[in-house]
Amino acid sequence: MDSATHILLVEDNRMDVELTLDAFHEARLGNTIHVSPNGQDALDYLFGRGTYADRKAHPMPGLILLDLKLPGVDGFEVLRQVKSTPILKRVPVVVLTSSKEEGDRALSYDRGANSYIVKPVSFEGFLGVVRQIDGYWLSLNVAAPKEEE
Repeated sequence: MDSATHILLVEDNRMDVELTLDAFHEARLGNTIHVSPNGQDALDYLFGRGTYADRKAHPMPGLILLDLKLPGVDGFEVLRQVKSTPILKRVPVVVLTSSKEEGDRALSYDRGANSYIVKPVSFEGFLGVVRQIDGYWLSLNVAAPKEEE
């Protein structure tokens, strides 16, 4: 596992944030995780706007974990902007949501999601998801080359 891979977690539910961070800690994964509590903050981070302008302090993520149901700018719009921007479109986006709706799943893939995972309700379930994310997205998967800026 590449602990240098920076992760952007876009999640507005504080309990889900804590579960995810605790699961990464329990799985002994040393990745740096930046939490954006809404879609606008995530876009500001990804585009290096405002307080996120310093890329050394706020590195481009190698993986985005994205909730769909966010206040203001929702996850679908974040996904659309990420996948339509040359310097971002190759960053893998794993939708991590409580939605089991077929329409949400279809729209996520239509907008370029790389994976769609329904959030588990238990800590053990979150731990299992984090281990799977590590096993595939952070260890096994060979990342696409970065788009030239």
